[in-house]
Amino acid sequence: GIFLAGLINRYTLSIALIASLLLYLYSYRLKRTVLWGNLTVSLVSGLAFVYGGAAVKRLSLALIPATFAFLYHFGRELLKDMEDMHGDRLQAANTFPIRFGIRATQALITCIFLLLIFATLLPYIWGIFGLTYLLLVIAGVDVILLYVIISQWQDASPKNLHRLSNWLKLGMLLGLVAIYVGVTF
Repeated sequence: GIFLAGLINRYTLSIALIASLLLYLYSYRLKRTVLWGNLTVSLVSGLAFVYGGAAVKRLSLALIPATFAFLYHFGRELLKDMEDMHGDRLQAANTFPIRFGIRATQALITCIFLLLIFATLLPYIWGIFGLTYLLLVIAGVDVILLYVIISQWQDASPKNLHRLSNWLKLGMLLGLVAIYVGVTF
C-alpha cells in the first residue's frame, strides 16, 4: 500500500506512512488506553478522505468528509467500548468507560454526536453542498445520530449498544451517499 501511495504523489505517500505508523501504534500500544485508541482509529478513518483528496489534488473538498468521519468514528468507538466493557475489564484494558463510567461515556458520545449533527449542516449553510445533500444528511445521518443519543441513555445494555453500533454503520453508508450527492449535484 505504501509503495502504491508513493506512485501517486508525495502527499499520498506521507499520508500512507502516517496512517501505517498510527495503526502500528494502535495495535501495540494504544488499543486499550483511555481515548488514545479511539482517537487513533478516528483519525485514520478521517485520513482516508484526506488521502483521496490528496490523490486527486482536491484536498479542500476532502476536509469536510474527513471531519465527519473523525467525529462519527470517535463516537462509535466509545459506544463500542461501552459494549465491550466486560471483556475489556477481563483484559485489564483502561478504556474511557472503565475509567470514567457509563454516564460520563454517554455524555461524551452525546456531545460528539451533537457536534457532528451541527457540523453536517455547515456545508449547506456555507453554500458548499445543496438542498439534496441537506435533506439526505438530515434524514439519513442526523436522525440516526439522534436515535443513538437517546437510545444509549435509555438502555446501555451490551445488546442495545451492539444494535446501535449497527445503526451507525448504516448511517456511515447514508453519509457517504449524502456527500457524494453533495459533491456531484
